[in-house]
Amino acid sequence: MTGKRSYGQFCGLAAGLNVIGERWALLVVRELLIGPARFNELLANLPGLGPNLLSDRLRALTDHGVIEAAPVPGDGRGRQYRLTPRGEQLREPLLSLARWGMPFLTEEDATSGCARAAWGFLAVQAMIQGRPVHGVDEAYEFRVADEVFHIEVRDGTAATRRGPAAEPALVVTTDADTFVRIGAEMRTPFEALLSGRLRIDGHYDAVQRCMEFMGLLDAPRRPAPAGAPPAASTAASTVASTGSGSV
Repeated sequence: MTGKRSYGQFCGLAAGLNVIGERWALLVVRELLIGPARFNELLANLPGLGPNLLSDRLRALTDHGVIEAAPVPGDGRGRQYRLTPRGEQLREPLLSLARWGMPFLTEEDATSGCARAAWGFLAVQAMIQGRPVHGVDEAYEFRVADEVFHIEVRDGTAATRRGPAAEPALVVTTDADTFVRIGAEMRTPFEALLSGRLRIDGHYDAVQRCMEFMGLLDAPRRPAPAGAPPAASTAASTVASTGSGSV
């Protein structure tokens, strides 16, 4: 830790914060949880972070064995950053932190901040982490803007994977902003359906199982700030009445 500020405490949490507690460090890790990325890709996906500070964070995370530089397949001169096995150990605590932080998102964050479709991949993982798996084998596909990923439930376990599902029980199509709002309980799935910003193709039973699994079935909507326009009245019967086909 030469040249860096330290908490100076004989404590595991303090030691961890000495490594990843600097501003932007965890967001760099977040991007690499999605997948390996080149320097310019990280810079583009982290607006507000300058190249010099990004270089400093990448150097520090590399020095501590959290990330590493690796060749780019098909590009002999290219380099990309990826998590090491040590860095991959941050996935579970960071997903828990993301889920914990969802209720703190505000309308100001939504209007002044950016939303990346790829963050939906991590949001899904955060939403299902630690939830009991129901006794069915099926897959749920999500198309969030230009990103496609799916949850696969097999043999009592659930895994989140990039790309389309082979035989999805349902397909969810939406935009990144709407997806985050639903996860943060700023908008219910039924409100998003009525507004046309969410589409669900699949049988009602699969929709119900998926929403229950993700903790969205009858999820309460957070109270709107004072002076905000009232949300459209919604009910689970909006979906239930459709049966099979498009919801």
